[in-house]
This record gives sequence, structure tokens and C-alpha cells, in this order.
Amino acid sequence: MDLLQSVLALGSGVLVGFSLGLIGGGGSILAVPLLLYVVGVTDPHRAIGTSALAVAVNAAVNLWPHARARNVRWPQALLFALCGVAGAYVGSSIGKRFDGARLLTLFALLMIVIALLMQRPRRAVAVEAAPMTAGAALRLAVVGLAAGVLAGFFGIGGGFLIVPGLILASGMATLQAIGSSLVAVGAFGMTTAVNYAASGMVDWPVALLFIAGGTGGGWLGAGLARHLSRGQQTLNRVFGAFVVVVALYMLAHSVGLLHG
Repeated sequence: MDLLQSVLALGSGVLVGFSLGLIGGGGSILAVPLLLYVVGVTDPHRAIGTSALAVAVNAAVNLWPHARARNVRWPQALLFALCGVAGAYVGSSIGKRFDGARLLTLFALLMIVIALLMQRPRRAVAVEAAPMTAGAALRLAVVGLAAGVLAGFFGIGGGFLIVPGLILASGMATLQAIGSSLVAVGAFGMTTAVNYAASGMVDWPVALLFIAGGTGGGWLGAGLARHLSRGQQTLNRVFGAFVVVVALYMLAHSVGLLHG
């Protein structure tokens, strides 16, 4: 890896971390296209494996402040994550064997879906969390398994699925769901990364630079978000539009690969 690629990997990590800190979700979806089209990782599977590792570490870093603020409901989060890890292993195993160009096409379509979902305003309604009954545990297990499969297949954090999944399955408040989701995001990302690493599909030097940049960018984004809280929905719209543009570029590129 030359100096330019190192700088691009570090800068791309800063961009992803900054968007995550500023917007509060969806930023990790940019990791794969940045690795492919900016950093220069040529293999789609290697980009997904590297991205999964970065997502897992960034989730672990961001979990600590949420845990200190008591925003993590540990029984629900651990059950959700445990069941989802099995799904992430299955999903990532399928993803590794999936044609790279077709996988990027599906990934681009997923980016558009995420961009549309991000336009929905978040309502931080304080809902009384349901007790951990057998029914609630079953709902958490089923939703966690499904979210893990998708997160593993695409090598993403899956927060856009995990947060509403936790709310739906347990009735917890939005802020608690965001904090609790980081347990699953980290677990799913690490499961995917380990699975891909076992097949030699993780670029370790790039991943370390990406993680370092993401940590710094996350602090910058979170600091700026506190001053721009009133314009959060506008930021979501702008970021969503940017994600759609990147997704359309990926679609054009991957379709060209498919027919080339």
C-alpha cells in the first residue's frame, strides 16, 4: 500500500465516522463504495470484509458512552445480538460465495432503501419497555436472526434494521434502542469480518487506517451535531441524496461489470 492509498484510506474513514457522528446512522453504508472507488480495493468481497471489521470496531468505540449513560438494555441487546450472530455467519457465508458484481448491484439497491428510510423523522418517544416474557424473547430472537442475515450478507452494521427491530420486539424507547443496537452492530460486524478474514478477504492495513480515521471523524461529527440539532432532518435529506447518487454510480458500474 503506497502513501496515497494510505491517505485515502484514512480520509475515507474520517468521512464515514464524521457522517455517523453527525447523522447518527447510515454512514457505514458508504464504507464499501469508498473502499472500492476511492481507496482502490479491487475485490468487492475484500471491500465488504474490510468494511465489516471497521464497522465492528467503530460500534464498540461508540457503545461505551451509551453504556455509561445507561442507554443500553443489556438483556434484550445480548439476546438480539446472540441470535443475530448465527444469522450474520450464515449471511456472510452466502455473501462470500455470491458473484461480486451482482452483490454490488444488490448493495446499491440497499443503499437507496436506506436513504429513503433515513428521511423518516425520528421520534424519541419514551415507551415503556415490555418485560422479558417468552413472547418478547421469541420476537427478539426472530428479528435478531433476520437482521443478522442481512447484515452479514452485505457486510454492513445494519443499524437501520436493528433499531426499529428492537423497538418492535421489545417496546424500548428510541434512545435505548440506539444504544442497545451497538451491541448487535459490533457482534454482527465482527462475525462477518472473522468469516471473511478466514478466507483472506480482509485488507488489514487499510482496515486499521479506516478505523483510525473513523474514530477521529466520529468525534468531529458528534461535536458538530450538538450545534446543529435543529437542522437534523435537513442533514438527513442532504446525506440521503448523496447516498442515492453514490448508489446510482455503483449500479451503473456493477451493471457494466455484469455485462462486460
